[in-house]
Amino acid sequence: MLVFSVAGSAQQGKQNQPQDTQAQQGQSGGSQQGQQKPAITKVPEVRTTVVVVGSPDPLTEEESARSTQTLPVKDATPLIYGDVTELLRGDASVDLEQRGGGGTQTDVTIRGGSFEQTLVLLDGFRINDAETSHFNLDLPVPMETLGSVNVLHGAGSTLYGSDAVSGVVDFETAAPAAGPLLRLRGGGGSFGSTEQAALASWGGKRFSEVAAGGREFSDGFMADRDYRSEEASSETRFKSPLGESDMLLAGSDRRFGANNFYGDYASWERTKGWFAGINQQMNEKTQAVLAYRRHTDDFVLLRDDPAVYENHHIDKSWQGAVRRSDKLPWAGAAVFYGVEENADQINSSNLGQHGRNREAGYVDLEVRGWKRGTLSAGLREEFFDGGPAETMPTVAGTFWVQKNVKLRSSVARGFRQPTYTDKYYSDPVDIPNPNLKPESSWSFDGGVDWYANAKLTLTATVFHSIQTNAIDYVRANANDPWQAENLDGLHFTGVETGLDWRPIGGQEIRLGLTTLAGAQSALNGLQSEYVFNYPVQNASAEWIGRWKNGLLLRQRLRVVNRIDRGVSPVWDASAVYEGHRVQPYVQLMNLSNTGYQEIVGVPMPGRAFIGGVQIVLRGRQRD
Repeated sequence: MLVFSVAGSAQQGKQNQPQDTQAQQGQSGGSQQGQQKPAITKVPEVRTTVVVVGSPDPLTEEESARSTQTLPVKDATPLIYGDVTELLRGDASVDLEQRGGGGTQTDVTIRGGSFEQTLVLLDGFRINDAETSHFNLDLPVPMETLGSVNVLHGAGSTLYGSDAVSGVVDFETAAPAAGPLLRLRGGGGSFGSTEQAALASWGGKRFSEVAAGGREFSDGFMADRDYRSEEASSETRFKSPLGESDMLLAGSDRRFGANNFYGDYASWERTKGWFAGINQQMNEKTQAVLAYRRHTDDFVLLRDDPAVYENHHIDKSWQGAVRRSDKLPWAGAAVFYGVEENADQINSSNLGQHGRNREAGYVDLEVRGWKRGTLSAGLREEFFDGGPAETMPTVAGTFWVQKNVKLRSSVARGFRQPTYTDKYYSDPVDIPNPNLKPESSWSFDGGVDWYANAKLTLTATVFHSIQTNAIDYVRANANDPWQAENLDGLHFTGVETGLDWRPIGGQEIRLGLTTLAGAQSALNGLQSEYVFNYPVQNASAEWIGRWKNGLLLRQRLRVVNRIDRGVSPVWDASAVYEGHRVQPYVQLMNLSNTGYQEIVGVPMPGRAFIGGVQIVLRGRQRD
């Protein structure tokens, strides 16, 4: 897959590698457009991963000036994590606010920002929903198709445009291995849950295809918390006289009981999504992309009596861009630039009919030829129909103080337009506010990375964000309805720390801790529905062990201390026999049986398990 961001990342020329060769690609440095990777300094041989967020040109984590996290997806990843939300929980700067099992309607936040301030991408295409950010993780592709999940901590609107206020999550699909492959999976477990998934692929020199589908059902761990999720996708890559082409078609259908999701109601909801995107690499310097997304939402306030209150929403979005990169006269320097167009429309029984267009132009300078570090600077100008233009700059750099110690820092501006729900939604407990102003932020961070050796990496980052016109739903007391308002004086300060240690072959230990403090004075005595639900401490400790006989074990303890809510420790474990044609697996969730809520008033499931088997059939690979 050609990796790019339709909202501003000019990552021309990078191709996803098959899942079993991604590590090799990362160690090559991800060079682009026929350029040789400039050496920044001689550092120890360490594990490197291509970073596709926070820079217009893919680079390794060792080169990156931004705080990022790359979560690789291997063949066995769906067997030990279950869904992408469980994979994301390994990043301590990411907080997931989930309303149900199986990843049902999960909000993703980064560094204390609201769920609306995180931009979600699929291969660089925008997935953020114009109706409401509650659907940003409605991914239309099965987890089996992914190659990695890449997270940017901090503002990223210079490269990615609106919504990248506190961070970016890019889900990246993987190109297939050479030859034919068929994977079939089925399982079941607690609360009447069942799951099935299938992937068929063919990898050739000039043509490849990946077709996949998945289903997850559950009766629910409590009344009106059942769910049924289905997704399917087809991705075709081919070479022609026009250049390298990549076409992705995908769709999803999710039905779920929404007990207490939006108040004390036994509600029901169904969302459906359709996605089509094409990435055309014209040559080594020029790229064109185009995508269409349609998403529908049916909401029933009282499941057993739909006539009382029901909403139906249809939103559509188009996105397109042309990008180019050119080398500059001095070694290791390149400039990336392009133009983009985005259009959103909604037809809703509650929100009405609305549409908005925005155009953008950007330029980014990257210098990596310096012996002691790197420097990047970018500027984006985004124009909105019926509104003023927004200017979004960023500056970032690295400096190697020793051969294995790197300092980094960055300054970036983020920006977000209100969703249609923010401005127009009305129901018995919510009041619309069509006069909402766009929100913005300045994000500052500085950090140090110590690559002790090929087995041990330590990182630490201090960050601070200043938000203007932050949007939250507030009220004076419990008897009043919620109303979206702009808040002033909101800022967050925090520290990220992480350790990645591989003491012996096949064993890996990952530790992460993010601490956070925010300015509650912005509320002025009001109650907050979303913004002030952040964790003041978010910790994750994970061990993964692989043995030569194919046994793979995982243990993870995550501890979240939400503001004014207390500590919630959750212990998960899983096991799988990989490397064989028949691969049994078991996932154990919340072994600690912790009673907790990630959204106030929405309890999460207790102790549960799911187990099954995956069958892998591989054909002979051809040269």
